[in-house]
Amino acid sequence: QVHVMESGGGLVQPGGSLILSCAASGSILSINAMGWHRQAPGKERDLVARITSGGDTKYAESVKGRFTIARDSAENTVYLQMNSLNPEDTGVYYCYVQTPGFVSWGQGTQVTVSS
Repeated sequence: QVHVMESGGGLVQPGGSLILSCAASGSILSINAMGWHRQAPGKERDLVARITSGGDTKYAESVKGRFTIARDSAENTVYLQMNSLNPEDTGVYYCYVQTPGFVSWGQGTQVTVSS
């Protein structure tokens, strides 16, 4: 069983920055990818960013140039640096860990962008 723990959410003003962290622990033989999804109020959960074990990254169009995902493979940890935040970035951010044949999710961390 893989345990996923997120941290780093909070309230930030428009134009501000936040860093989200996600650590995976438990029975992990290998990790194919880690990433973040976001669920805004009244909307579906959508991919924000992900990074593979090989370092390949993918971003939602709305966050390209503002968000950066990075991974510490030794610690099974992924980070999401979020800059130039705007109110549309508000939502619950969920980290996921993709291992062979399974995807594990964290409980989510709230990010609110508001003045």
